[in-house]
Formats: sequence, C-alpha cells, structure tokens
Amino acid sequence: MRWVMRSKIHKATVRQADVNYVGSITIDEDLMDRAGLWPHEKVLVVSNTSGARLETYTIPGERGSGVINMNGAAAHLIKAGEEIIIIGFELTDQPVAARQILVDGDNRYVRDL
Repeated sequence: MRWVMRSKIHKATVRQADVNYVGSITIDEDLMDRAGLWPHEKVLVVSNTSGARLETYTIPGERGSGVINMNGAAAHLIKAGEEIIIIGFELTDQPVAARQILVDGDNRYVRDL
C-alpha cells in the first residue's frame, strides 16, 4: 500500500484567514467537485508564498464564490493573500489517475493539469 496524490487544486489564493473560526479550510464546492475532494477530507495545504505546510480538513464553501479560507489555528501559518496548493491523498495498492486543476488569482477554474 502507498499514499498517492489523488486530488490537487494548484495556485489557489487564500481570501481570508480567521483564527477565531473552528479549524479547517473552506473551499468553493465547485472546485472541490472538480478536484475530487470530499467534505471533511484530510488535506495537505502548502503555501507557495511562505513555504508553510499543514494538514487540515475541507469544508465546502459557497458554489461559484471562489472562496478559499484558512480557519482556526491554520490561519496562524497561512495568511490571506498567500498562494497555496491543496492536496488530497489516497492509500492504495494501485496507481491512481489524480484529478489536478489549475485556478487563477480569483480561484476560478482554468484547466486540468
């Protein structure tokens, strides 16, 4: 068995970082669907801006809103305006065709990677 990347949202921009929110990352539900992420799924979030890396879980945000918000303790590590990569993994004994999407500065879907 191996952990392999199954889902990725590349070059997303954090719109809000709220330390007072109960922890997680809020992601536009349309982007979650395109990348194959599930509500409450554990994800790795990597900041291209600061180099910070953290694990948290997904919360669906309003469809079509482009929302990408860091919540709770994660907001201390990754701030509003940072460019991030959101990665979901799967434990499997078979190769996986990962769903990878690229978004623009407004977190709008651009294309598959």
